[in-house]
Amino acid sequence: MRRRTASAVAGLSLAVLTRMDPEVAHDLALAAARWVKPLWPPADAPSTLGISCFGLSFAHPLGLAAGFDKNADSLDALGAMGFSHVEVGTVTPRAQPGNAKPRMFRLRGASALVNRMGFNNKGVDHLIGRLAQSRYPGVRGISIGKNADTPVECAEQDYLSCLRKVYGYADYVAVNVSSPNTARLRELQSKEGLERIVVALLEERRVLARRSGRQVPILVKVAPDLDDEQIAALAAQLSSLAVDGVIATNTSSDLSGFRASLPPNPTGGLSGAPLHARSVAVIARLRSALGPRFPIIGVGGIVDAATAAATLAAGANLLQVYTGFAYQGPALIDSILRGLTAAAGGGAPGVST
Repeated sequence: MRRRTASAVAGLSLAVLTRMDPEVAHDLALAAARWVKPLWPPADAPSTLGISCFGLSFAHPLGLAAGFDKNADSLDALGAMGFSHVEVGTVTPRAQPGNAKPRMFRLRGASALVNRMGFNNKGVDHLIGRLAQSRYPGVRGISIGKNADTPVECAEQDYLSCLRKVYGYADYVAVNVSSPNTARLRELQSKEGLERIVVALLEERRVLARRSGRQVPILVKVAPDLDDEQIAALAAQLSSLAVDGVIATNTSSDLSGFRASLPPNPTGGLSGAPLHARSVAVIARLRSALGPRFPIIGVGGIVDAATAAATLAAGANLLQVYTGFAYQGPALIDSILRGLTAAAGGGAPGVST
């Protein structure tokens, strides 16, 4: 009864929010989630969906992608809705406002969003303060990035600064080098850029692991806008660098087909249903190149149980939603988990790693 009541309240709120400016609606939704939280009973995930990945146990594959709760202000509330893991951030060393508004646009007919937020966040010190107060029992991922005014040639210092501060609060750390909304950031996906960032982070992790007695997995989040040759090269580098996993994919900078629905000279990242086919293609190629045991978190266009199942079938171990959740709210979680439970037939989906 409590969950039905909470779902009804969330559904009513969602109907109101979808009539507002999308960024205003997003901020209000996070605030509303904190208010609705006491109504939610503890999530009861089907035992058949439990999975182990990069040394962590997940109640089921479905989590919330980075970008929804950049500052961990609503982590407990979002977690109470039933996600097995929540990835907060992307956070930068210093607070920054992000790009000029308006910077988020709905494509209603396509169940999609375009955003050019630009890593707007309150800074890493605020985020770890919120995490220190959180009681969320699920897996906590923290996405880290660089400040917009940090030269890309010095980017590793920002990533290192964030890693040092979030290490004690993270179950895993996601290295975001693939957002299209920070100038030159995607250059860090190049062989030289990625090696410079990741090698520095792995060396620092060895120091932090010795001090803390725990080794936090480090994953890299990649773009969907890569051709087959680039994917193959990236897979080889991820393997050689010995990162713990990959998150595929971020938003797409390819806005062709939607320009008539956007402001003149649009820029930003496309998410939602139109991204699914491309995301699944990248996941499938990464799985083929990386082999069966390399952990992959699949994100991009997961808007129902069918797209969730297709992402797992392509080779993902875990799933994350963002735009589908923004449009549908907590009902999407229940719908996907019911579908995955039915499809599992008594066995866990994905590949345990």
